Amino acid sequence: MTTSMWFQAIGILLVFLVFVGLMMARKLPTILAMPCMAILFAIIAGVPWMSNNPEVTSIAKTILAAGSMKLSGAIAGLVFGAWFGQILNKVGITKSIIRKAAELAGDKPVLIAILFFITASIIFSAAGGLGMVILVGTIVIPIMLTAGISQFVASIVVLLAVGVGSLFNVSNWAVYVDVLGLSVDKIANYTLVVALPLIVISLLMIVFYIKRDGKGRKAWAMPAATPGDNKKVPAIALISPLVPVLLVFIFKIDIVPAVIIGAIVTILLTWPKRPIHILSSAMIEGIQDVAGAMALMIGIGILLSSVMSPQVSAVISPLIESVLPGTPLMYILFFTILSPLAIYRGPLNVWGLGSGIAALFVTAGMTPVAAMLALRAVSNVQSVSDPTNSHNVWVADFTKSDINEILKKTLPWTMASVLISMIIGAFMVF
Repeated sequence: MTTSMWFQAIGILLVFLVFVGLMMARKLPTILAMPCMAILFAIIAGVPWMSNNPEVTSIAKTILAAGSMKLSGAIAGLVFGAWFGQILNKVGITKSIIRKAAELAGDKPVLIAILFFITASIIFSAAGGLGMVILVGTIVIPIMLTAGISQFVASIVVLLAVGVGSLFNVSNWAVYVDVLGLSVDKIANYTLVVALPLIVISLLMIVFYIKRDGKGRKAWAMPAATPGDNKKVPAIALISPLVPVLLVFIFKIDIVPAVIIGAIVTILLTWPKRPIHILSSAMIEGIQDVAGAMALMIGIGILLSSVMSPQVSAVISPLIESVLPGTPLMYILFFTILSPLAIYRGPLNVWGLGSGIAALFVTAGMTPVAAMLALRAVSNVQSVSDPTNSHNVWVADFTKSDINEILKKTLPWTMASVLISMIIGAFMVF
């Protein structure tokens, strides 16, 4: 690298550190930080603002205009996933699944916690977002607390279910399709590598803390019933949340058509009074639920276009190549030790700079599958432990728990799941 490139690399690194600090201190939202970083990276690397030559990379056309559309496939998957989640809610399937789990568990705290973890994981595999977390959490958390489960355990049951569910939620996979160019069936083939270790660790964590903490408080104000709580749902309809997942895993169907088929199956199995109204209103409310995530994806696409531009890539790639793990052991150690960098919107967070870093890893010589496995493994740390997640903030507030205590107590466990996934993954990709 020339002297000028070293200065540019230092400038880009400083910009990154400043913006990460602003995001961690909650002085600047990630939605604004992503495009701001993208523009500053491009300016430092010498990308022109505009150019009359369509072949020349420019900030206005290549990074801002094209970048805002870069993750259009992922955004479509997100919208249809949220639509499906609202349909499940409106026809009464979500609450029916939770009610069945509560009936099966009785008054046994360990069994209640495990069944709610499994149930919520299935629900979140079909629909993510803060709205669904609030819907599920307001039902299952009071039941767990009333059964004597501590506030902390009730919190982590929901958060662990978010982590597991997000791995199987096919609408989340579109990010890896757009960023790394992988097919949906390729992502499906490696999903269990990152999901099974988290499932096992989650079950161990739940049992350990219930046995250690003993009984929690039993006084809790149950949420008021809503008109749809007693809605009768046919037993066969309870399989609806799994339909898109099974279509993708078994039949290798793309994400959007799999979700649409899942929605049609749900309507046919439940046959509500106003199916057309449910389908249309669910789309509108689903878009409202994921509006923030859509804006974040637009910002990520802009940042991704910036770091992948020839000028920025030429500056950053030598630095990435110098730290790129080249052996199975280094691959395991690198991503396990650095997995906490996925929290606070860090450089290994796929919903932050992680998408750009992954693209640079591939440019520097790492296979797309290896990059995908690593990012999905460290996402387990982010989805469960990250205090900046909106669902972590809501759960901690609802249970009156300390959000930093959740981070401290869950981080060693989620890092252990990353270690197991990376060990398995290293044998598969090297």
